[in-house]
Formats: sequence, C-alpha cells, structure tokens
Amino acid sequence: MQLAKDSASNRVTILDAGGPNAIAVSNGIVGDEWTLWIVEMGLHGVTQYNEWLRAGPISSSVLTARLARLVEADIMERVEYNSRPPRHDYVLTARGRSMWPILLTMWDWEQTWVNDPNEHLPRMLHTTCGEIFSPEMRCDACDEHVEPRDIRSKFGPSGTWERSVPSAATRRRSAKGSRPVELVEQTMALIGNRWSAALLGAAFMGATRFGEFQQRMGAPPTIVADRLKSFCDIGVLVQTPNPRRADWAVYHLTDKGRGFFPVVASVLEWGQRWFRSPDGQAMRLEHQRCRRTFHPRLVCNVCHTRLRGHTVRVVRDAEAEDQARAALGAARR
Repeated sequence: MQLAKDSASNRVTILDAGGPNAIAVSNGIVGDEWTLWIVEMGLHGVTQYNEWLRAGPISSSVLTARLARLVEADIMERVEYNSRPPRHDYVLTARGRSMWPILLTMWDWEQTWVNDPNEHLPRMLHTTCGEIFSPEMRCDACDEHVEPRDIRSKFGPSGTWERSVPSAATRRRSAKGSRPVELVEQTMALIGNRWSAALLGAAFMGATRFGEFQQRMGAPPTIVADRLKSFCDIGVLVQTPNPRRADWAVYHLTDKGRGFFPVVASVLEWGQRWFRSPDGQAMRLEHQRCRRTFHPRLVCNVCHTRLRGHTVRVVRDAEAEDQARAALGAARR
C-alpha cells in the first residue's frame, strides 16, 4: 500500500492491485472493539498514552499494538511533544476524525434495537438545536430519507467476494470485565469477525439460501451454519421454510437487521473515501428514486439539519447533559 493525495489534499491509501479492496480493509479496521474505543477517546481529545490507560480497562500491550496499527493505517499521527526524554502524542488525522459517523450509527443502532441496560452507551446532543437526537440517514444527492430497499448495490471493478473479506481469520474479543466501557456487543457480533462481516454483506446484497451464503463467503459449511444461527439468535435474520422445498430454509433480514444499514453504509462510505484500489471502486450504490450514486448524509432527527462532527456532543449521564445544555446557553447569550 502507498499514500497518495486526493483532490482535497488529504492522504488516501492506494491499495495493492488485485489484493484486498476498500471493503475488506475498512471492515478489518472497524471490526475491532478496542480500535473503535481508542478512536472514540481520540475524538474526545485524548492524545497521550497514559490517558488511554487511565480511561478504560485496556492493557499496555493491547494499547501499544492498536496505536501502532492506527498510525500505520494513517488514522492517527505520532507527534513528538517532548524530546528529552522523547514523548509523543497520538493525534487523529483527517481520516480518523471522519470516523465519527460510524460510531454514531453504531451507538444509535444499539440504543434502538438492543437497549441493554448493562451497556454504557452515550447519549448524543446536537449543539445546533440543543437537543438529544438520533441520526437519520438521507441521500446526499436528493435529500430523501432512505431505507435499504431504496438502494441498489453492485460490485465495482475491484469488488469480488474474495477481495472483500477481511484477511484476519478472527478478531480477538476482549474478555468480560476487560472491555471498553461503551461496548457495542451486538454490533461486534455482526462485524467483529471476518465471516460475520461477509455474511452480513451477503444478506444485504440479497442472499437468502444457505448455498448462496456459502458461495459468496467462501467459508466452510460449519462456519456458515454457525454464523447464520448467531444472526438468528440475536434477531438480525429470521429463518423460514423454503417455499420451493419444505426441508430447506431461507434467511431474511428482519427490521432489526435492516436497521443496521446506516452502519454498513457509513463504513463503506468511509472505506471507499480513504482506501482505493488501482482498478476502481469496490462497491457502487445507487439511490433508486433519484437514480444517482448514493452517498449517505446524516441529519438530526429533531431539527433535520446536517450533522457535523463538531456539532455532536457526547453526554454520558443526566448531569453531563445539563452541563452541556448550560454551556450551550451561555455561548448563545
């Protein structure tokens, strides 16, 4: 891989010809819970190694490995702030800062569809209107609200199933009691493993039968069966008899499964912005209503204005919410 400049003078990564495409690379990055947590803390202003160690139950070895990987992926930059002895900050690049829609859509899906009281998900305050909000996904071209059925997807020149599966065999999951505080557990069940991410993509691209999933994933039958059962157990897929053969089953996305589309679209948009194959795009999305290329836009469901990273404030409890509202009021006076 090599770095290049795009039209906005931001560095993009040119991937190896014929190798993993933008889908595989981006899913390989976001499918790790500690990586997402480190980025989240970075968006909140954390820059120093010891700050991350104090912020959550992360071990030094895991933190060192993840920071090195984030620097290698140009999501963070290592900046020296003291020479004697050498000390460095880890600062999010433009690529890292642009990951906020991924985190936002993940939190919203978990709050809407999982709502586990044991999770410690933050609430999101929109500083433009001063209200707690949920992100709503629209088409950037026509400003219409979109549902998965409104989008037609097809592989681009670099898009094959083989090139779209993350290369890592598994994601190492954190043990109970040593996970990020803002754990998105069911989200990780969907994208935190290479085969889970592949099965999810196959479902959104229309696969319904066991053989279709196996062919597209390129996985052994036992793995396909295990992932299908897992997705059914958490209510993302539903299994029904095949109308053509009663002893076979078909699998369809539920409302909960279709509700994950904003996460999928945000990861794809981010990945194809920053990681590019020499032979072209991995995936092409078209909004069927306006017949234009689909790019997701997140808006506030309260005031309906476009969300920007700097207009989203994360609040973790009622006290923090009151403080944020008071600060907004003082700033407007």
